[in-house]
Amino acid sequence: MQACLRNRGFLSRSTLCHTHAGSSRLRLESRRQVSFANPLDWMREKLSPAVKEKQTAAEVEAARQQAMEEGTSSLFDSPKAKPLSKPFSVEPGKSSKVKSKSDRPSHKTHKYSTSNFKISHRKLNMLGRQISGKPIDYAILQMQFSEKRASSRIMNMLATAKDHARRYKHLREGKLIVSEAWVTKGKKGGKKLEPRGRGHFGIRIHPNSRMHVVLKEGKTIEQQKDEERKRKLKRIVSAALVREDKPIRNPSPTWGW
Repeated sequence: MQACLRNRGFLSRSTLCHTHAGSSRLRLESRRQVSFANPLDWMREKLSPAVKEKQTAAEVEAARQQAMEEGTSSLFDSPKAKPLSKPFSVEPGKSSKVKSKSDRPSHKTHKYSTSNFKISHRKLNMLGRQISGKPIDYAILQMQFSEKRASSRIMNMLATAKDHARRYKHLREGKLIVSEAWVTKGKKGGKKLEPRGRGHFGIRIHPNSRMHVVLKEGKTIEQQKDEERKRKLKRIVSAALVREDKPIRNPSPTWGW
């Protein structure tokens, strides 16, 4: 019974709305039902599978030329390079020689360094003075038999630098010397309390440092010894009345008469 009354009430309201609505409301309702651009028809037209006609090469080229004339061509459609009217010729003042790998400037030095590690720069500088100016093999030998704690790290660094100079810079391994060796400070390490007597304490800061080396081709130990011997012999002359240029072999520490 209640459902029937509700239905009657709903029908009465709808009839009242339709009766009281003007002619403009009826026009709007009629317009809503008409669809000038149905989205379903548009999707069916655009997305439906269809056979696409393949353009010929002449049509593609004509469309490309038209786009270039209008200025709407793509950046990837670059115009083809025109062939040279004259063959390539070299001016008489210039040479046409192409630089080969042997003509290119080669590397003369190789720089390498250790990472920052816990050591004082003063202690590390002593090892730097010990290997500076020495051949690479002699420097590695010195670090191998050194009693310093950082000598093993420096020895590994020199061996790695030697291998990199031979492999990447194409330097001659037999003539490599440690041309330069210097030490730089790193970041300061953490602070640590150092207890002392009578309730006192101090603050200890652990220093960090690193060593840099420069390798280059130079003279070997044998060449250096020969030059040093020639230089010493050249300074020794005879003690006669007339100065002679002939050097004396094994001179005595005192006068000869």
